[in-house]
Amino acid sequence: MAKTPKQKQYKILSIDPQLKPFYDDIALRMNQHAKTRKMLLGSKADLSSFANGYMYYGFSRTEDGWVYREWAPGADEVHLIGDFNNWNRESHPMTRLEGGNWEIHLKGENALQHRQRVKIQVTKDGVKSDHIPAYIRRVVQNAQTNQFDGQIWAPPHPFHWTDGGYGKRKIAPPYIYEAHIGMAQEREGVGTYREFADFNLQYIHDMGYNTVQLMAIQEHAYYASFGYQVSNFFAASAWYGEPEDLKYLINKAHEMGMYVLLDVVHSHASDNANDGLNLLDGTDNQYFIGGSAGWHPAWGTRLFNYAKHEVLHFLLSNLKFWLEEYHFDGFRFDGVTSMIYQDHGLGSSFTDYAQYFSLNTNVDALTYLQLANELIHAVNPFAITIAEEMSGMPGMCLPIRSGGIGFDYRLSMGVPDFWIKLLKQGDDTWDMGKMWYELSTRRPQEKNVAYCESHDQALVGDKTLIFRMADAEMYVGMDKAYHSICIDRAIALHKMFRFITLTLGSDGYLNFMGNEFGHPEWIDFPREGNGWSYKYARRQWSLVENGYLKYQWLANFDRAMLKFSRKYRVLNKTDTTCLWIDQPGKIIAFSKGELIYVFNFSPQHSPTDFFLPVHTVGSGRYKVVFSTDDINFGGMDRISKDYVYYTKQDPKKGLGFEIYIPCRTAVVFKRVD
Repeated sequence: MAKTPKQKQYKILSIDPQLKPFYDDIALRMNQHAKTRKMLLGSKADLSSFANGYMYYGFSRTEDGWVYREWAPGADEVHLIGDFNNWNRESHPMTRLEGGNWEIHLKGENALQHRQRVKIQVTKDGVKSDHIPAYIRRVVQNAQTNQFDGQIWAPPHPFHWTDGGYGKRKIAPPYIYEAHIGMAQEREGVGTYREFADFNLQYIHDMGYNTVQLMAIQEHAYYASFGYQVSNFFAASAWYGEPEDLKYLINKAHEMGMYVLLDVVHSHASDNANDGLNLLDGTDNQYFIGGSAGWHPAWGTRLFNYAKHEVLHFLLSNLKFWLEEYHFDGFRFDGVTSMIYQDHGLGSSFTDYAQYFSLNTNVDALTYLQLANELIHAVNPFAITIAEEMSGMPGMCLPIRSGGIGFDYRLSMGVPDFWIKLLKQGDDTWDMGKMWYELSTRRPQEKNVAYCESHDQALVGDKTLIFRMADAEMYVGMDKAYHSICIDRAIALHKMFRFITLTLGSDGYLNFMGNEFGHPEWIDFPREGNGWSYKYARRQWSLVENGYLKYQWLANFDRAMLKFSRKYRVLNKTDTTCLWIDQPGKIIAFSKGELIYVFNFSPQHSPTDFFLPVHTVGSGRYKVVFSTDDINFGGMDRISKDYVYYTKQDPKKGLGFEIYIPCRTAVVFKRVD
């Protein structure tokens, strides 16, 4: 009698037993990964060697000149045109090779020169169209025509890296400063890579962040897209300077001991044809899904076909390129939820495990993400990968060998939404149980990066947390000599939201630039509707520096909060225990590591005899080691750091001591013997 084949065991099923009914779905994605990997690599090649597309395609020097290659399977003819041949459309036809590849050799060392502009002319069914090479490393705008051209980038002297520790050290946990180069300067205009390197990096480092996450680096024609409609995937955006300027920035960050992450967009692409991938070979299904299914219904952008091996080669090569060429330390993957579901997760609540495993799941996209994580960690074992994923797909941040997708962290996208929903309610109605659940609950053994607000909440049409609380009062109420109930509330809660998010809800922490000090203005990029103004596409650092405004208090708090977190290794602790939830009093108390945290969110209740349980840490003497009420943070300095608290055994409440906990204040205690 034949034996029934034994089911392969995946660790994810023991980590989360609720997944056991979905064994077949887990097996499907794991088998798809193994099958695709074998088809791509065979039995000998490794993934890192496979992802060398940028070394084969595009422009490369040869012993006797140059060679240029392009994958354009649908094209009937391809001609290379540019400054080098005075844009002659017939003189340089390319030769078709196997697999839809095209090639042309140009003899002579100076056949192509640094900064020369180039394009390709593609002929399909008699129709001719111009395009920028897919692997081009520099794209510039023509001042006369406003059209974009590719540019040969071959500087005579390569950039000299001095970051000898790159790829040899691990930063964990990450304290991430999310930044946009163009709007990082106070002047009304587009900031540059070098300005950011010479001004912003020192500020970020001094604030206590160890990781910079850069948005909008991959080339995008439309500045106001925030970089999320990428046109040229291998080109560092020319909006902010030249490639060597970006390398200068990253090199300097590494010298300061910081990581630099790239906000990579592989979830969709610009629909531009002249300066993007769309219709590059004359068809709509070269890199993307053909027909209406190849368009994102909400974003109007093109969707990659992750089932195509050539597309996987392009995207994986793109990741390795940014790691090797620019020394990025990892990636924040944008739009992962959109990638992994056929309906892009639009309108889904994801309240049932069955919603993660169905015909709606894009297994090809999951396979790509597994391969991407595998590649990144093969090229740089210390790299960090973060998934912008809001559905809660199980296993997103578990190792591939365990049945997961392989990311290091997932963004806790529900936390900003939670704070917004809370602020739409009256302060007296806040549910402390829901707050505890939202901040403390996550997939077992999966790490997250928590944040109160990112760039999304700062855009026109939305509001930052402090702007929701203070609104127009911010324009008159932030002078230190002026006081109002509205501003006092906003400052107190701004600190508390951040502190509980970091201490209770994080394995990593993220802040968008300027939000740490409550930047008063929304983000509105230059557009026709605002007269192409840069007034709101910048950050006003002088608000903190002049010393007269309350923004300085919030900056002081943010700096002190990160210093405290790093000193006590708060994000490394995994033994969080709820000690007390007082719903009527709006108090939450918990222990984590050696510390006891108390948060009083009440707008008016300030008990002088709150009994704080400390059984998880033990009996002895305790002192306050951190308080949001410090005068340096705009508080009232009602909490003494010198007073000693002695534990006692209460017959009803257990081991603890009584404290004074003012309203809208958070305090941290530590045993001192």
